[in-house]
Amino acid sequence: MFRCEGDVGSTNIQIRRLMPGDAGRYRELRLEALQRNPEAFGSTFEAENAEPLAFFSGRLESSEVFGAFHDSQLVGVAGLLIQKDRKEAHKGYLWGMYVRPAARKSGVGRRLAEAIIECAKRCVEIIQLAVVSDNEPARRLYTSLGFLEYGVERKALKHHDRYYDEVLMAMDLRTE
Repeated sequence: MFRCEGDVGSTNIQIRRLMPGDAGRYRELRLEALQRNPEAFGSTFEAENAEPLAFFSGRLESSEVFGAFHDSQLVGVAGLLIQKDRKEAHKGYLWGMYVRPAARKSGVGRRLAEAIIECAKRCVEIIQLAVVSDNEPARRLYTSLGFLEYGVERKALKHHDRYYDEVLMAMDLRTE
């Protein structure tokens, strides 16, 4: 399996691939994301809170998940899923992006997305993502990085009897 290695860092924020040993911190941040922004994720707090630590460790072992650290505190995450089906192996999917509120507007989300893009350039031709349509800051970020909107999935997610549309976006890495 392809692995992205190395750090993309500065003195204040360090971006690195999360390893199985980071599972406790990853679990805590993932559960926070699911509680604070349930409309933004396909999973739920209840489902993932019931999972053992080994579930999160396994996710980190089998996926490309990057973390943003301020000192030793995990303040943001983003993942890259590489399609396994032979006819879709040229595509990657940016998933699970979350930055703690205190770290927002500081460039953490941009740096995480850039780390995903750099990782993806080594193994796929296209990165796709879906973002809740009313999440304007995320849409602006992805657009500024070169992602283009190519569709909308109506009622993509449902939380507490409310539907959320998702904007589908992609970046062709062959033109970057």
